Amino acid sequence: MEKAQIGRPREFDAEEALQKAMVVFWEQGYEGASLTDLTERMGISRKSMYAAFGNKEELFRKALQRYSEGTVSYAVEALQAATAREVAETFLAGSVRANTRPGCPAGCLGVQGALAVGETGRVARDILTEWRNGGQGLLRDRFERAVEEGDLPGDADPDLIARYVMTIGNGMAVQAAGGAAREDLQRVADAALRNWPPA
Repeated sequence: MEKAQIGRPREFDAEEALQKAMVVFWEQGYEGASLTDLTERMGISRKSMYAAFGNKEELFRKALQRYSEGTVSYAVEALQAATAREVAETFLAGSVRANTRPGCPAGCLGVQGALAVGETGRVARDILTEWRNGGQGLLRDRFERAVEEGDLPGDADPDLIARYVMTIGNGMAVQAAGGAAREDLQRVADAALRNWPPA
């Protein structure tokens, strides 16, 4: 005999609600996104939000994970490129597209999400610092491999190159949030690659 289901089934689409929460955090940052803003946009009560996603910090972590797997999935794809230069080209081109995607907030949730935060936003700042450092670490590991394979010069500094690429990407996110056009950002990415170390 089947057990009867306890409690009422969810009356909302959790994936759709998480997508909406992600956009609120992207637009307003962690600190600027109030629980009222979040639940109104998600179309659910606070009780439902807590039951489905946990507290605001947990909701933010889940929204950032969704952002990583969707909007900025180009970063993982870039690591598969054949050469270190192509890794950087793919990463920066993906950053340009993600920061200027039609129908989405301009800039990057991972950069904008914790700018100018006070004490209540410290959690988000720490989460996003770890997130950005993780991305930079993946780039560094890929560039270390490029040095070992002779694709980058033996005296190249993989950590510095990864930091350089990440800094250009983050800077473009700030520029996009300030209204920079996609074409202008692509010119920045192209200019950054002119300094690429020869093999």
